[in-house]
Amino acid sequence: MDNSDRLGFAAFFVACLFLAFLGGAAVMLTKVFPAEPLTNAYKAGRALLLRREIENSYVQTDQWREARTDARGTTIHDPAQAYQGYTLYTRGGSTSAHLIDMDGQEVHRWSLPYRELWDSTPDGRPAQRDDLMYWRKAIMEPDGDLIAIYIAAADTPWGYGMVKLNADSEVIWSYHGAVHHDFDLGSDGRVLALTHGFRDTRYEVFSSLAKPFLDDQVVVIDGETGQPQQQISVFDAFYDSKYQIILTAIPYFALEDPLHTNSIQLIDDELAAVFAPARGKGNQVLISMRHPAAPALIDLDSGEMTWATKGPWHGQHSIQAWPNGNFTVFDNYGHYTDGDRSRILEVDPSTGGAVFSYAGSADKPLESKLRAAVTKFPNGNYLITESDGGRLLEVSPDGEIVWEFINPVRGGDNDQFIPVVSSGQRLTPDELTPAFRARLQSATRS
Repeated sequence: MDNSDRLGFAAFFVACLFLAFLGGAAVMLTKVFPAEPLTNAYKAGRALLLRREIENSYVQTDQWREARTDARGTTIHDPAQAYQGYTLYTRGGSTSAHLIDMDGQEVHRWSLPYRELWDSTPDGRPAQRDDLMYWRKAIMEPDGDLIAIYIAAADTPWGYGMVKLNADSEVIWSYHGAVHHDFDLGSDGRVLALTHGFRDTRYEVFSSLAKPFLDDQVVVIDGETGQPQQQISVFDAFYDSKYQIILTAIPYFALEDPLHTNSIQLIDDELAAVFAPARGKGNQVLISMRHPAAPALIDLDSGEMTWATKGPWHGQHSIQAWPNGNFTVFDNYGHYTDGDRSRILEVDPSTGGAVFSYAGSADKPLESKLRAAVTKFPNGNYLITESDGGRLLEVSPDGEIVWEFINPVRGGDNDQFIPVVSSGQRLTPDELTPAFRARLQSATRS
């Protein structure tokens, strides 16, 4: 082959590459076959690379934040106003739950690495490393049994499973479903959870939805065996309801994860009698959907979405109804002030107006761009989980901090990072069984 032949062949090869590029561009722009499988292959490859590139969990995951203070443990405690008891919390970077007394002393701990249960994700993919997982939420029962959910960093779906342990961290049952964000325990023994997974379903009125997209499911689990009993698609319930128009509020960047449902609560007959949106009908679940910024009710008997609304919150978490008929919400982004900090609200659903608001102060700001939670005690105080600050605080109805706990764990070369705190629960000693209460009191004395 002489030089002219070589040049001709090279030109032909470059021309073929250029035509292939033009053809590929046309395929991707017009979204004709094989655009979809190529797009999915690219997304899968990119996700795999991201999973393998995590070398520093402090800066490459959302489980750690820069510490805002050097303070650690209980920093404020007003015994006269605080709701006394034991506080359970979970933190980033660890599949563990920690129970502390009001002085911040740890009196009990549960822990179980993911790989002692499973070595793959619920959908069969290789699981992330144990050091990239943590318990997103845990709930302690009066006898010391504990239910927790596993979450992984840098993976989608990131829900990895649920486990129930006894007080010695021994497995009672496990559920290998993609449980994420939140779950609730019904008084009848059922566990109400959120799972998610990819779907390819097309929707005529929502043609911009990504394919595949991440759909959330409400799952009802037998609290004695860990076996799933019922599953309802949140997106289908929303799409088929009279509230479908709210789906248009989903931002463009969320078309692959359109709802991002992040809290769930069982509305039983007792709560349904006072929570106006339930209209007296129990066996419903109250959920929070971050991307459309909407709370909603789904009837477990019919699978229908019976109520949804919008409000003065944005990117919210932890919507819960209370015996006074109101609901609380951690409003992550909706407090439009200098610094764009967060706030908590208590809302009267009959009017949509806030009856209580707390946004911190200049010296103790409240800010969590991700996660966070709020619950309410019988004495009217609010327990706030400020995830990004690694902090739990109890606030009175007057807006005064009557108890504050800052996660004592630090990471990094100079202890500059703090793990997020993603859930908080408090039980009084009287709520515990005598045997477990005695065990905790013994630990406190020692």
